[in-house]
Amino acid sequence: MNLVTWAYPTRILFGEGAIQRIGLEAHQLGGSRALVIADANVVATRLIDPVIAALEEAGVVTSLFTEVRENPTEQNIQAGVASLRAKHADLVVGVGGGSVLDAAKLIRMRALPDVHDRPLLDYDEATGGERYISPRMPAMIAIPTTAGTGSEVGRSAVVTLDANQRKTVIFSPHLQPSVAILDPRMTATLPPRLTATTGFDALSHCVEAYLALGDHPLCDAIALGGVRLIGAHLRRAFQTPDDLGARGAMQKAAMMGAVAFQKGLGAGQALAHPLANDRGLQQGLAKALCLPAVVEFNSTVSQERILHLAEAFGVEPSVAAFVDGLKQLRADLGLPGGLREVGVTEHTLDALATKAAEDASVRTNPRPCGHDELLGMYRASL
Repeated sequence: MNLVTWAYPTRILFGEGAIQRIGLEAHQLGGSRALVIADANVVATRLIDPVIAALEEAGVVTSLFTEVRENPTEQNIQAGVASLRAKHADLVVGVGGGSVLDAAKLIRMRALPDVHDRPLLDYDEATGGERYISPRMPAMIAIPTTAGTGSEVGRSAVVTLDANQRKTVIFSPHLQPSVAILDPRMTATLPPRLTATTGFDALSHCVEAYLALGDHPLCDAIALGGVRLIGAHLRRAFQTPDDLGARGAMQKAAMMGAVAFQKGLGAGQALAHPLANDRGLQQGLAKALCLPAVVEFNSTVSQERILHLAEAFGVEPSVAAFVDGLKQLRADLGLPGGLREVGVTEHTLDALATKAAEDASVRTNPRPCGHDELLGMYRASL
């Protein structure tokens, strides 16, 4: 029997008004000067205001960095590091969706001069870059404004690098934020379309983590719990944006998906990355369009587990019912029915499949898959 290690170290604060605790959390982490990292949307919707107000009320000097793209680039990280050093910040506060929180993790990693100063490509998870990442970095508080990636508790960050021009996963337990603050009010202004796509992102994480190779009963149980929450609450959050109960449930599910996928992900993640990077699709939308085909592909080796997922999702325990349920949820949320509807054509699929086959996530897919199998899943998703 193989020896395995299971760990859940992130401190999580959850509840309406939890954001008011950020000053206390900053002090407990030894922070006196915070770089608050957000994007233009978070600033425009004024979600950043209560964060900065609570920090300043606690006597924490704050500065703001907002140069983060929807799919973070290496240039975003470099600019953030320059800002952090110029402001002499000793605490990173990420406020936003997965892109912002991932960028904040990498800015934090690069914060100290002469620490983690290799080219970012050297830290690529696919080539064992974790071995170069140490705990020498400032503390970080993560505040999600979406309920999708779960990056607030995740151990990885995704960035498009100059060297390879593809979404690259950088992974290490040291990248986990020191504290995550989940306040449902921070997601109440999320537009319906983003509620839908980020919700599907969380669902994909839970589904793929449960199906992934490996022995991790804690992740398995958490993944199923996340699927239950999403099956019961995503439509409510979409239809009634100010339903804080549904919003909170989706925040929990997104967080649970990210905790669960420390076990691994699969083909759905691999298929989504090139669609986001090369075709500009939002990550959750890419997964919504591909997840049914991924489930069908894996059903030959994971039928029993798919039945468990179907039950948790609230449909008849069968592969067909689960696949149909995913498609119905997609339709109920007003999302497209296939890749063609978002401009992806047959002649682009071969190149996309080549990039998907290079993604580290395929390693833990329950059924082996390479270029040809991934191409087949793309075609089934058209």
